[in-house]
Amino acid sequence: MPNRITFTQLAIEKLAAPASGRVTYWDRNLPGFGLRVAARRPGSRDGRKTWIAMGRVDGKPVMVTLGTLAQIPKVDQARDLARASILKMKGGTKPLEERKAEKDRRAAEAAEAEAAASLAVEGRFEVVALRFLAEFGKAKGWAPKYAAEFRRVIEHDVMPHWRDRPIRGIGKHDINELLDAKARSRERRRKGTTGGAVIQANRVLTRLGTLFAWAAASGLIDADPTGGVLRRGKETQRDRVLKDDEIVWFWRGAERLGWPFSPIFKLMLLTGQREAEVAGMQWREIDLDKRLWTLPRERTKSDRGHVVHLSELAAEIIGALPRLGDLVFPTRTGRAISSFSRAKNRIDTVMAAQAQAVVAPWTLHDLRRSATTIMAESLSVPPHIADKILNHKQGTISGVAAVYNRAAYMPERKSALEALGRFVESLVRPGGGNVVPLAASRERA
Repeated sequence: MPNRITFTQLAIEKLAAPASGRVTYWDRNLPGFGLRVAARRPGSRDGRKTWIAMGRVDGKPVMVTLGTLAQIPKVDQARDLARASILKMKGGTKPLEERKAEKDRRAAEAAEAEAAASLAVEGRFEVVALRFLAEFGKAKGWAPKYAAEFRRVIEHDVMPHWRDRPIRGIGKHDINELLDAKARSRERRRKGTTGGAVIQANRVLTRLGTLFAWAAASGLIDADPTGGVLRRGKETQRDRVLKDDEIVWFWRGAERLGWPFSPIFKLMLLTGQREAEVAGMQWREIDLDKRLWTLPRERTKSDRGHVVHLSELAAEIIGALPRLGDLVFPTRTGRAISSFSRAKNRIDTVMAAQAQAVVAPWTLHDLRRSATTIMAESLSVPPHIADKILNHKQGTISGVAAVYNRAAYMPERKSALEALGRFVESLVRPGGGNVVPLAASRERA
């Protein structure tokens, strides 16, 4: 080989770049170990110097590029690499193929690691839960309010505990631990209640059962871990109904509140509608001339539009309200009222003072039940008419009859709500001259 020199650190650094092309120098001490020096590029001080190793594989010459002088600055380090490459070639190994195999191995390892990382991310509870909420709810056609409540339970009660947990690693022990913690603590204390949120814990279990069943069916987990998990308590059907004297105390307590809670609570009793539906009432839904309140489907729990007749007393209350925007009862932020606990507590205080005794605990939802009971017991309103007034999705008419009976019963609903309004007025405004056309009072314990 021409251009044989003894490779030393000083000798290598003194090698000058050729005027053009490139020149290869070979080491006298290690045959096959070389340094290729290229011509100097415009703007650079020196030419590029590259370490190489030459050997034979199966009788054929093979040259391997070891790296540049910048990458391997020490001669001894380059010589060791060259010696190892030459020995491999003597043993029949082709360095280029070996290097390609190593590159492929590293690429495969990187792809495997990336896939594992992606799988770990995709398998996190948060990712799976959000996918479930987006896909399953849409496929099932969930009503907006039901979908929002389902999401609230998952995001508020479950996500803080399991957000980054692999869903495959969540078992019965984790679910029981979560439910026990939920059942022991009540976030919002309610007057007349003790202990934890057992019912809320049951709701969480129900929601998790739906989510994990979907995950199992989708192949994301092997089995639903909620299977066999016990509910945290027996749920009893509420049957609290305000008696006639309690309605009077309630009405007087509501009058002490003033706007906006006074009219909201009174209208809940007079219409039998839910607190969120009444509190979110909008002026465009109200037709005082026809005395109709039309709720769009997106504002009802049943996910279907609903028409409520306004009795004379209900229309009187609404007609006296100030118009302060699109909402009948706007807050300072322009949103609908959503917190009723303080106002409810004030009514409880007034009721207890009038009764001069402890009034049995009741909730705002009991106003809806009380309105229904008055219509049934005192006004002889048939159950299917009451169901229509309440906008129940599953009413007394069910099965095949529900499929074929599409009657709205608007005249009957109007008569029932008018009678309800007169009945309530006869209690809260005694001697006002209004006559309840059906039963005048309720004989209930």
